[in-house]
Amino acid sequence: MAGSLDQNPPNADRHITSGGSDWLWAVFAIMALSDLIMIFWTFSRLRGTRLFHQIAVIVLTTATIAYFSMASDLGATPVRAEFSRGNTGTRQIWYVRYIQWFITLPLLLLELLLATGLTPSDIFTAMFMACVFVVCGLVGALVVSTYKWGFFVLGCMALFYIWYVLLGHGPRSTFAAGGVVRSGYLRSSGYLSLLLLLYPIAWGCSEGGNVISPTGEMIWYGILDLLAGPVFFFLFLWGFRSVDYGAFGLVSSKYTDGHGAGAGGYGANGAGYGGAGSNMATRAVGGPGVGGVGAGATGPAVGGPGAANGVGAGTNAV
Repeated sequence: MAGSLDQNPPNADRHITSGGSDWLWAVFAIMALSDLIMIFWTFSRLRGTRLFHQIAVIVLTTATIAYFSMASDLGATPVRAEFSRGNTGTRQIWYVRYIQWFITLPLLLLELLLATGLTPSDIFTAMFMACVFVVCGLVGALVVSTYKWGFFVLGCMALFYIWYVLLGHGPRSTFAAGGVVRSGYLRSSGYLSLLLLLYPIAWGCSEGGNVISPTGEMIWYGILDLLAGPVFFFLFLWGFRSVDYGAFGLVSSKYTDGHGAGAGGYGANGAGYGGAGSNMATRAVGGPGVGGVGAGATGPAVGGPGAANGVGAGTNAV
């Protein structure tokens, strides 16, 4: 059977080897298997408590597709290297990798920062800086002159902002879920920050300086993506497996998976919503005005007509 490079011949002087393609297929297999495991884990959880797992599914699915493309020797363009090595004039630049990072890096930050007490504007700004970091890397890789290093510096400035949020602003916020979540966040944010430090170094040695071969680039980035993808998510989510989603304020108000109306929904503190919603009629259990939309064991509803029969309109239910 012909290999990927036979089916899709390289389009640059300096390109990945058949060994590099084999490595990418191995990373693809790990990403795909991790994605399937994460999907099963997601569906094993009650509806309304799947947000962190679903973010992981999106990231791993995106990475799986990207590594399938790269293993197939697709998704690269030839660019004349600023520093030529030997008789090679052009180098493969893998734009599909940057498409992957443009989707996955902001979601990695979202996964972490949702555990903190940061405001949505702080979180979205950090996610935007992640996009800036990735775009600057892509544009710098495609530029053939020394101006590529200007984009490298701009990307590093965005990275400094991300580090400030992860290591400075985030730990000082209020962790509503308690000390267990705070300690888990500190470990995870330090781990991810260290990995983010290694990406610009890899860029400088590969797309930037053309020091290492494209195969070496694939090995370097592949290890980083595995550590920042499957390894990170499984460790992070396993540490948060017993945390009450109600403490984050992330419990869905639409699904209860069999929990009775007015029973408080998910979580030990009953932080969920029962019934059809706060503005719809709800059935009281056991007497007038009991049940409805509840944020705990009791969720008083203002009974309308028929309250004597235990049915309240619940229009002002808390």
